Amino acid sequence: MGKVTGFIEYQRLEEAAEAPRARTRHWREFIVHLSDGDAAVQGARCMDCGIPFCNQGCPVNNIIPDFNDLVYRQDWKTALDILHSTNNFPEFTGRVCPAPCEAACTLNIHDEPVGIKSIEHKIIDKGWEQGWVVAQPAESRTGKKVAVVGSGVAGLAAAQQLARVGHDVTVFEKSDRVGGLLRYGIPDFKMEKSHIDRRIEQMTAEGVEFRTSVTIGNAAAGAKKVVEPQQLLANFDAVVLAGGAEQPRDLPVPGRDLDGVHFAMDFLPLQNKVVAGDKIKDQIVATGKHVIVIGGGDTGSDCVGTSNRQGAKSVTQWELLPQPPETENKPMTWPYWPIKLRTSSSHEEGVQRDWAIATKSFRGDADGRVAALVAARVEWHTDAITGLAKMIEVAGSEFEVPADLVLLAMGFVAPVGSVLENFGVAKDARGNARATTDGAGCYQTSVDKVFAAGDMRRGQSLVVWAIREGRQCARAVDEYLMGSSVLPR
Repeated sequence: MGKVTGFIEYQRLEEAAEAPRARTRHWREFIVHLSDGDAAVQGARCMDCGIPFCNQGCPVNNIIPDFNDLVYRQDWKTALDILHSTNNFPEFTGRVCPAPCEAACTLNIHDEPVGIKSIEHKIIDKGWEQGWVVAQPAESRTGKKVAVVGSGVAGLAAAQQLARVGHDVTVFEKSDRVGGLLRYGIPDFKMEKSHIDRRIEQMTAEGVEFRTSVTIGNAAAGAKKVVEPQQLLANFDAVVLAGGAEQPRDLPVPGRDLDGVHFAMDFLPLQNKVVAGDKIKDQIVATGKHVIVIGGGDTGSDCVGTSNRQGAKSVTQWELLPQPPETENKPMTWPYWPIKLRTSSSHEEGVQRDWAIATKSFRGDADGRVAALVAARVEWHTDAITGLAKMIEVAGSEFEVPADLVLLAMGFVAPVGSVLENFGVAKDARGNARATTDGAGCYQTSVDKVFAAGDMRRGQSLVVWAIREGRQCARAVDEYLMGSSVLPR
């Protein structure tokens, strides 16, 4: 577990980052992984805590103390093998995961958790540099065919696991490139797309076939081909639905239809396409504009970072909920994920943040473009009878601010309903595919041969949860096809 007294001798070390003023001039990653020596010191800080809560804090149950110890001892190859045993894509989580493992770390009781995410980042980058990450094709084929709908993280994880046990896997993606929200949601400055590309090369060598610009059951923008669900059910032995929770939460207030008011996912993918070299006509840009981002989560933060790089005149981010505390009540929350104020790298680059703000309307100019946003401050009170939080507008608090571009980043409510409906899959109360994760028939939907995983099953979530669901779903599919499975759960 690292060095016995390491947590006493060494302090937590954050990864180095390029200065905000410099990094906002380009679209490349700006976080630098640790040196071998610094990573070894951070691994040494992993204490013999008896119960490694970090394992349970991590949705894929990474074997964290083991690879921390191996990095401390500079056994990088074994550390990579252990990391890959639970996580197909640590280069994704090492860059964009919020690290619930660190929140659960015993050293976090004193706000100095082991830098687990930085160690993971270092292990996988070193693995690629040394040529240790190679294709692992199956020794024999089963003759079973599996279709995976959606090439986001859950779909990729499921596809890779199924291919490695010998199934013939075909991944269908409606966009022109593979990767789902990794490709067209997360900005390049957080994760460059070359990381996806080399995984696709690895998976192709393992036998996975990728078909892009294909939609299932209904035509989508940019799609060149439509495949009916009945075709998949007829031609494949199992189908995995692994699309995203793509239906955004809207803001139905007066002026919503004005030009210049957009969903975040109408804005972010276009810049990713431009960085990839595409020519985009009528791209939505923040250049020279007063930008208002409504929504305080990761997607809103990505809008902030993208707007600053595009040269916005000003960037403001609002959240409907009250400002969370700067530090959590450790005895009440640890080892669980705490609700507290978080400042992202995009926030550090320049933004005016505010909380407990309700948007009342958008005001337009003579040309039908948004020109201002009318809002009011609100207070949250707990209802004495129901115990639920209730929002009350503060009297006389209404105000107006200039707004040339408004980006709605308030989360996602459900997957695109047409895919589930076309398959005839039963939905849960939130509009997701209904499927359990435990017991017999886990990850199976109400339709024979059809499974669901990731955001399409659990709703909007994290990359690391998508990897977990994709892996577990793959095992469920393998058991369904073969009667048993050697894949880990």
